[in-house]
Amino acid sequence: MIKSDRLLARLDELARIGATPQGGVNRPALSPLDRAARSWLATAAQARGFALYTDALANLFIRRDGRGPDRPPVLIGSHLDSQPSGGRFDGALGTLAAFECLETLEDQGIATDHPVEVVAWTNEEGSRFEPGTMGSKAFAGKAQVEDWLAVMDGSGARFGDELAATLAALPQARPRPIGVPPHAYVELHIEQGQILEAERITIGVVTGVQGARWFNVVVDGEAAHAGTTPLSYRHDALAAAARLLAQLPPLMVADGTARLTCGRLVVEPGSTNVIPGRVVFTIDSRHPEPARLDAIEARIRAMAAAETTARMTVERTLDLAPCRFDPVIVAAIDQAAADLGLSRRHLPSGAFHDALHLAAICPAGMIFVPCRGGISHNEAESIVPDDAIAGTEVLLAVTRQLAGG
Repeated sequence: MIKSDRLLARLDELARIGATPQGGVNRPALSPLDRAARSWLATAAQARGFALYTDALANLFIRRDGRGPDRPPVLIGSHLDSQPSGGRFDGALGTLAAFECLETLEDQGIATDHPVEVVAWTNEEGSRFEPGTMGSKAFAGKAQVEDWLAVMDGSGARFGDELAATLAALPQARPRPIGVPPHAYVELHIEQGQILEAERITIGVVTGVQGARWFNVVVDGEAAHAGTTPLSYRHDALAAAARLLAQLPPLMVADGTARLTCGRLVVEPGSTNVIPGRVVFTIDSRHPEPARLDAIEARIRAMAAAETTARMTVERTLDLAPCRFDPVIVAAIDQAAADLGLSRRHLPSGAFHDALHLAAICPAGMIFVPCRGGISHNEAESIVPDDAIAGTEVLLAVTRQLAGG
């Protein structure tokens, strides 16, 4: 059994680093506050005698050796960075629950065959430096550190400089190569949706992460006087964009698993009395099946090609394939929840997580617990303490099984 009071106290302590007046956190990746959170966790780890490591992306690893120290480690963890007005539990719960598991193994003197390592991934959120999940993506060999050194945040700070400062701020962590092959990876996370709470289920057994394709759509019409141009002579870029966007909700109704969102729309020239001559907007499409992503993209392109009053161009800006988590780990999570008498259900993740990249290089899985109202990326984000405890107990049971202890 974990020490639930210790877990909850640590969640409160971490939430003070970057706390906002509305009860959330603002802990941007590689910022001084992110460094403070890393240092706080490293201090707690050193107090227990655990070893500390960092790699070239400043991914932080806290290691407890197993009977076979040369065996690949079981990785458990999440991230410490947040959205600008984020909640206290997104990423933080998974990281501190993993650390609680490590402490419990140490408290109880449980020897494991494989080492167990807690990991705090760098820049999962992507809110300061794009793209997100940098740390896990590079760890999985899908990108190189050099790819991002020149990336700037909104204030002009350079990723490479902030990365160097973050590494320098934790000299007690020994450097090691990026991408040390793990034996398995498991991540606990809040659901960030409404399903578990609505169905009064404690544990979400995550089957995989749905794929995503993002598009940038440019609509070129013709700017003209709003008061003098009759309808038949108009080439209104915004009206054309609206016709396409109006067809997205019916696509989701036809396929209840699909998710389609326009999150950004820019109108030019942006004057009250000028017919819009250009509109640029985004589409975020998601689905767990690659064939459906293909079909959705084909439909978007067909709708754009059918527009007659303006010219539309569609550029794909992200193509993230769906992943299915390892069936052995999925079954282990399901069985651990059953053994603990916890209600559970299988469901896919609609959001990206570091586990998506880890699944490409080792058996991986995720555990969800409910968040109130499904609210996340929001200062109002909240969880029931008993759910956090339950999720951590499941994580501990699965970790012991995977590590052989």
